[in-house]
Parts: sequence; structure tokens; C-alpha cells
Amino acid sequence: MDTGVIIAIVVAALILLAVLWFAGRKGRERRFETRRHEAREIRREAEVGTAQADRTRAEADVQAAEARRQEAQARESAATADEQHRAARERHIEAAEKDPDADPDEAAAQFDRERAQTSTAGTAATGTDGATDADGDQSVEHYEHTSEPGVETERRFERDEDGEVVRDEQYEQPRGDR
Repeated sequence: MDTGVIIAIVVAALILLAVLWFAGRKGRERRFETRRHEAREIRREAEVGTAQADRTRAEADVQAAEARRQEAQARESAATADEQHRAARERHIEAAEKDPDADPDEAAAQFDRERAQTSTAGTAATGTDGATDADGDQSVEHYEHTSEPGVETERRFERDEDGEVVRDEQYEQPRGDR
């Protein structure tokens, strides 16, 4: 064979190899670009999911803050009511001390009994029971059970015959029925 033909065949083979290499490289670049596009779409969906989760978390935090505010307000109202009851009890005792026909201890016991009956009749979600201990002193035990989305709260407290809180316990348990 002629040397020129051999050179032409070798050059043609080299050109063909270069074209095949270039085409393979372009195909690989197209595959990579497709994968990059898919990855960008997945990232965009993940960002949307993260934003939704952040919004849901913020809403939950707002609801929790509102629940804490309402609970604090309820405690404050209960404390105010307790203080008013204590003042009324003291006024009843003071009146009984001034009245020569009344016994201050009996007036205090009567006030406590009436308050216990009023508390029991006036609240459906709470229970209040009067109890007498071994010394014959009148005490009042109070029980509350509240159920809110996500948490159940149970509170018990007990007052002695002077209306002072001698025991105050609160338990919270997360609810699993969401």
C-alpha cells in the first residue's frame, strides 16, 4: 500500500477517535446537566418544605405563648380571687369577734363550708372537697384537670383552715392523639 493512503487512514482514524471522544464528552455533559437540574428542583422543594415547617413551628410557638399567657392570667385571677376570699373570711371573723353572740372560730368554719360548697357547685371541670383532719381542722382540697391540644394538665392544691395553700402540685403530660 501506498504511504499516503496509510497516512490518510491513520489521520482519518485519529479524526474519528477525536470525534467519538468529543461526542462522548458532550453526552456526559448533557447527563451531568440533567442531574444538576434535578438536584436544583429537589433543593427548591426542600426549601419550600423547610419554609412550611418553619411557619408551622412559628404558629405552634404563638399558640403555646398564648396558652402560657392565658394560664398566667388564670393563675393571676385565681390568686386575686383567693386574696378576696381571704379578706372576706378575715372580715367575717372580725365581725364575729365584735359580735358578743358569735364565735369567731365558728364564723370561720361556716365561711369555709360555704366557700367549699360554692366552689363545688360553681365549677364543672374542677372538684373541691372539704376534709377534716385528725385535729378537727377544716381544710379544702382543690383538683383541676384540663385537656388542651397536645397536653393534659392536672393540678391539685390544698388549703388549711386559714385559707393558706399548704400543697400545690401540677403535672403536665403530652397527649399522643394528635
